[in-house]
Order: sequence, then structure tokens, then C-alpha cells
Amino acid sequence: MGEEYVPLSQLIGNKFYEIHNDICYGKHTHYWLKGGRGSTKSSFVSLEIVLGMMADETANAVVLRKVGMYLRDSVFEQIWWAICMLGVEEKWERKIAPLEITYKTTKQKILFRGADNPKKMKSIKCKKGYVKYIWYEEIDEFLGMKEIRSINQSLMRGGKRFCVFYTYNPPKNQNNWVNKECIQQREDKYIHHSTYLDVPKQWLGEPFFLEAEHIQKTQPEVYRHEYLGEVTGTEGVVFQNITLRKITQEEIQTFDCVARGLDWGYAIDPLHYTVNHYDKTRKRLYIYFEIQQRGLSNRKAYEMIKQENNKNGVIVADSAEPKSIAEMQEYGLRMIPAKKGPDSVSYGIKWLQSLEEIIIDPERCPKTAKEFIEYELEKENDGSWKAKFPDKQNHSIDAVRYAREQDMRIVRVV
Repeated sequence: MGEEYVPLSQLIGNKFYEIHNDICYGKHTHYWLKGGRGSTKSSFVSLEIVLGMMADETANAVVLRKVGMYLRDSVFEQIWWAICMLGVEEKWERKIAPLEITYKTTKQKILFRGADNPKKMKSIKCKKGYVKYIWYEEIDEFLGMKEIRSINQSLMRGGKRFCVFYTYNPPKNQNNWVNKECIQQREDKYIHHSTYLDVPKQWLGEPFFLEAEHIQKTQPEVYRHEYLGEVTGTEGVVFQNITLRKITQEEIQTFDCVARGLDWGYAIDPLHYTVNHYDKTRKRLYIYFEIQQRGLSNRKAYEMIKQENNKNGVIVADSAEPKSIAEMQEYGLRMIPAKKGPDSVSYGIKWLQSLEEIIIDPERCPKTAKEFIEYELEKENDGSWKAKFPDKQNHSIDAVRYAREQDMRIVRVV
């Protein structure tokens, strides 16, 4: 369109170049930008929306906060900041009642809405073009993906390409819906993490960095959460050593300490079968295969397990069902009962806690990832934590314990 404005390279940090190019080529639809204080993620999104609309005369935008009263002093001013920084404020017009910013040349609009009542989103209409850009600022303030999907379904209409931004500082608790949603992989989702350390110091000023250094020295956990945007968990979270990432086929081919475990289930509780590798030298456990399903007959479970375990490796199963173990043995599986013993649950979980890292592939093992992340101690009536580990939503954890019984016993003897 021949517009002249300050180059984006002067306004965004190096950490954002890759995601900027991804947006330009329309490689993804949903962009989740997380980070700590001063990471400039909101500044980046505001710049992308303004530039994107100036380059596409059919594009409009809707910017959302959960509570409408916070719009004017946050995202409305943020968008106007981007317009001013680009040096194109004479080409735009802003209006307070209702909150909107209009591109004078084409009458494209940036609308600002509170999501206090998602049904109101259905009334949004564009006189020209469609809502190409949607921005959820402070996404963790929203109630969950059901609410987000409802809004998206109302806004994502009438166009071929959409760009939806979700910006937030990760909540401390891993169980928060935002943190759990972020680990759910989709082909149209791009996840980006930035911190103040990725930003030129002169943009934030020396006092900001001095304050960050002070917090780092005096309150390291606060620093990790607020400035680095890390999910630091809660006191009740059992496993603080979880890493969720893709485990490649190339890695799997090198695994030489593979074990298999099975936790029985049928109607209420699901059967869970796990395959994992243990790096004894580095104390790292890799979990890369699962079967978890309710209503499985032993015969059907055998057929599913056999597809993975074609070399008939040993499977350690819960000893509580000797008849099921015998039936699996009759089918030809090398299945043996777990030895368990007194205090075996507590010891097994503590052994898992002691590992340097438990690496779970969330794409291959989504149910395992969910259970390990969400496994928490329960509270007494007075608010204190119970000493006993809860016996619920732990099917994958039990299966992994059975699989690694031998490794635990070796450590115990020593």
C-alpha cells in the first residue's frame, strides 16, 4: 500500500523476528505469547495488528480483556502507542465512546471489548472486510477454553486467514487452565516465550534491571515467576521435575534401558500401559508411549499392547489382579506381578521425585502428562498438607512405578 513508517526492526527485539516472519507468511492461526515482566510481548502484538491492518485493507481487529473497565488504560493505550511509534498517528483516529480506533483511509476498525458477556460478541459486525486479528490480553483472566472458543466462533467468520493472539504472564500454578492449554499441541498453534533479558536495556531503563537483579538475589522464586515467566508450581505439587517436550524417534532408537508397566482398570478406572526409558547416569526418565482406556477387555488390551511390544519385552503389572496376569500370560505376554511391599507407593513416588528430570512427550502421552502435572497433595481441614500421597488420578504414575521397580530396589539396597 506504499505506507511509510518506522521499520519494525527498530521496535521489536531479536527474539521476536522468527514469530514475526511466521505471522507474515500465515503459517499459524493461534499465537500464544507468554513471558515475565518487561518482555514486550504486548508491544509486539500491538505493532503486528497495526502493521497487518495497514497492509490488508480487508482486515479489522477486536482486542479483548476479560473485564471491560480495564480496556482503556491497557490495550487501548497500547495500540495507540504502536501507532505513534510507527509514526503514522495522523492516519488513524481514536474514539473513546465506544472505544475504537479507525484507519482513516479505508475505515478499517480496531474494536475494544470486555468479555464480561461473551454472547455480546455475536453483535460485532464489520462494515468492510472481516475480523482478521483477535487479541486476548491477560488471557489467564478468562475462565477457560470453553469461553475462548465461544468468542472465537463468533468472531472468526467471513475470512480466509485469521491471526489470534493470546498474551499472558504464566500463572504460578501448573494446574491453571492456561498452563495446561499451552502444552496441548496443535498444528495451527505457535507458542512463544520471552523475558526482559531479550530486550535492549535502554528500552526498559537501568532502574528496571536493577530492581530485577535485587529480586533475583533476595527472592529467587519470585524472580523466576514474575521476571522469567516460569511456572514455579505450588507447595502441594508433587512433581517439580517434569519436562514436557517432543521425544524424537531418533532418541527412542538409542534407548537401551526400556521398561513397561501396567495398571489394571476397566469400568470406573482406566487401564494404563506405559513404556519408558531410564538414563541411570543422568537420572532422567523418558516416557514416550501410553495406552489409557476404560472398558478394555484383557483380550483387547493384549492386542493393543502387542502392537507396541512386538519383541515381547517384560511387563510389570499390578499384582492385585493375578487372574488377569495369568490370562495375559496365556496370550503369550511376558507379564510378571509387581512385588510392591509395605510403603511401596510412597517410596516409588519419592524415587520419581528424586530424579533429575522426568521427560514426557505430551503428544505421544497426553494422559500421562496431564496426570503427572496435576498430581497434588490434598489438604487437611486446617489447610495444612496431608502427608500421604493421594490415591486418585494416578494411573500412569502407578504404571511407571511398576515398570521401574527393579531400579528402585537397586537404589534401596545401596
